[in-house]
Amino acid sequence: LWLKNARHANQMAQFLAAELAKIPQITITQSVEANAVFATLPNEAIPTIQEKYYFYVWNEESSEARFMTSFDTTKKDVKNFVNAIKEALT
Repeated sequence: LWLKNARHANQMAQFLAAELAKIPQITITQSVEANAVFATLPNEAIPTIQEKYYFYVWNEESSEARFMTSFDTTKKDVKNFVNAIKEALT
């Protein structure tokens, strides 16, 4: 069960990274090897996104954030999160 859950979380991180890579203002900064995605995004968008979703700002100087997925993350969750980011960037 733990392996199934870990694989799913990792797959959702890969899906998240692929969706984020489509947004010109976002840069994936680390290779996605587990259930974490590290990316830079415009600093001014961070508070707006954090009103709806919690995530950790990994490096405040470069506006690099760490996004995590888990065993119960769905594609719909990822799409909703990415849409919230897109809205904050407009």
